[in-house]
Amino acid sequence: MRLTQITHHDLDGYGAATLVAAYAEPARIVHVPRYGDVGPVVDDELKRLGKTKTAEMVLITDLGIEEPTIAFLRRFAAMNRKRDAEAPHRLIVLDHHTSSIDQMRRQGLEPKADAENPRLSRFDLGDPSVTVMVDEGSSATRMVATHRALFATREPDPAQTSSGTLAEDLALFTACVDALDLWRKDDPRFPGGFALDEIFWDNVGTLVPVGHPAHDPFIARLLLEATARLRAGATPAELERAVPAIRGAIVDDLMRDAPDDDPAMTTRQRMARALARSDALFHALPDGTLLSFALDAGTFQRVSDLVMASGRAKRLVNVQRTGTLSFRSIDGTALDGARLFRGGGHQDAAGGKLPSGTAFSLADAVAQVEPVLTPPKSAAADSPFAALKNWKG
Repeated sequence: MRLTQITHHDLDGYGAATLVAAYAEPARIVHVPRYGDVGPVVDDELKRLGKTKTAEMVLITDLGIEEPTIAFLRRFAAMNRKRDAEAPHRLIVLDHHTSSIDQMRRQGLEPKADAENPRLSRFDLGDPSVTVMVDEGSSATRMVATHRALFATREPDPAQTSSGTLAEDLALFTACVDALDLWRKDDPRFPGGFALDEIFWDNVGTLVPVGHPAHDPFIARLLLEATARLRAGATPAELERAVPAIRGAIVDDLMRDAPDDDPAMTTRQRMARALARSDALFHALPDGTLLSFALDAGTFQRVSDLVMASGRAKRLVNVQRTGTLSFRSIDGTALDGARLFRGGGHQDAAGGKLPSGTAFSLADAVAQVEPVLTPPKSAAADSPFAALKNWKG
């Protein structure tokens, strides 16, 4: 069954994604930075599932259940009632926020306490294919580990890592994230969790942008290899100093067969070359502008220069989650594009701002930018008489 995971954009959300990838093969992972963005994300997912004949699974982790999500849960169950009884979609929601229980109660959904775990609440949506659980005493990462039977298709690779087995590293990683996310300062794993959190935030938005196929594997490997160092006895300070080497080794593997790789370059420059030739990174707009999403400023500068030097495009635009736009061009049109988004700058390097203020995915960025940057022509504009409209004889 095809699995889509929708999770939070923080260490716990990525921790949940890291564990899911150890026990299954998600086809897609969507990271949501703000709870306010959950509504549009799940609405898009519901529309997609409504058109899908084959049964799929959606796993939502660490996203705080609010009114839009509750509406989605009910609509999901209603959609399933119209499907073939042999092929219902599967929905699993694993959350740990006390406010989620409050919101469910306000919407007439009473929690049912778990017999074995008094802090775990279950909710009945009237559909056996929908599982909703809120565990106030657990991080989302630990919930994924505890309830993996709901989605797992395999066990972790039994091969030895630098500090033991992958299963042992996953257990330590889970304990560290759990201690940090629940802010248990007296837990001996808390310092390790704090170090992992700093590593996460320093790297999640730099080399490989969110949404790119290599993004989640890159972050997961970085976090697990950092955990392996902790297991081997590294202090947080020693781990911090080891991160560049860990990151470099990951990039070595990613670029091993790349024809244009140059190990003498910096890690960012090497990754920029891979991203510049990546089809998954860009959406081509009707006028040939290439649009990317969530590249950090330094990486976008390098990637855009490589793309334009190759002749692949004359103008690029990168959209950040915060709604800022960066334009680059080699034909003087960057500023023209930025002006359409209340921006300014230089002829070939300019910036602007989305009207809505934020974007949560590449598709969302395209939906907001394309109508403004390349508006569709009207039927009248295509008429052979259009050229005569302002002609005076």
